[in-house]
Amino acid sequence: QVQLVESGGGLVQPGGSLRLSCAASGDIYSISDIGWYRQIAGKQRELVARITRGGSTNYADFVKGRFTISRTSAWNTVYLQMNSLKPEDTAVYYCHAVRWGMDYWGKGTLVTVSS
Repeated sequence: QVQLVESGGGLVQPGGSLRLSCAASGDIYSISDIGWYRQIAGKQRELVARITRGGSTNYADFVKGRFTISRTSAWNTVYLQMNSLKPEDTAVYYCHAVRWGMDYWGKGTLVTVSS
């Protein structure tokens, strides 16, 4: 089993920055990759960024150049550094992991970008 706990959300002004953290516990060494998704109110959940155990990353086009995903060497925490935030980035951000073909989700953290 894997447990994921997100933190770091909050209210930020447009143009500001936040860093989200995803703390993973349990059988973390069987996790192949961890990603951040977001769900804007009234819309489907969408991929923001993913990182593999080997460190390979991929990003949604709408965050390229603004967001950076990284991980600790112990593979127990994944970060999402979000810069140049826009009001349209307002969403609940979820951490997601894949382990042996099974999906695991955190409960999410709310990011609100507003003046």
